[in-house]
Amino acid sequence: MVSKRDAAEHIRLARHRAGLTWAQIADELGCDKEWSTAALLGGHPMTASQATKVQELLNVDDDVVEALQMQPYRGPLNDDVTTDPTIYRFHEALTVYGPAIKELIHEEFGDGIMSAINFQLNIQRRQDPDGDRVVVTFDGKFLDYKW
Repeated sequence: MVSKRDAAEHIRLARHRAGLTWAQIADELGCDKEWSTAALLGGHPMTASQATKVQELLNVDDDVVEALQMQPYRGPLNDDVTTDPTIYRFHEALTVYGPAIKELIHEEFGDGIMSAINFQLNIQRRQDPDGDRVVVTFDGKFLDYKW
């Protein structure tokens, strides 16, 4: 048995070796690339059929398939994280989706980061029959690493 963290490393290497993008894997799984990338990096549990499809695509071991189906621990809860519910939820979202965001930025733009200095933030309300939605847009300039 491997941990979800170790499985994520196996997945990253296997994806690279297979020459597949995160978006291509998502298409094969029939899922959004943001969700599936987060799941493959340990942020969500996958169904048995999804995990088996990943095994077919990436030729990973049964232990990785099993780990993909486990319920994740989504980050440590300690005093370093604020208890303010609104701020904490952003921390929670970045804990779950941060690795996927990083991988997708690198896949789309290359080796670099999103600027938090040359940056815009937009918050909007979107009407929804199940309850209004909060739409948060981070709009930062891409800064490539120059060596």
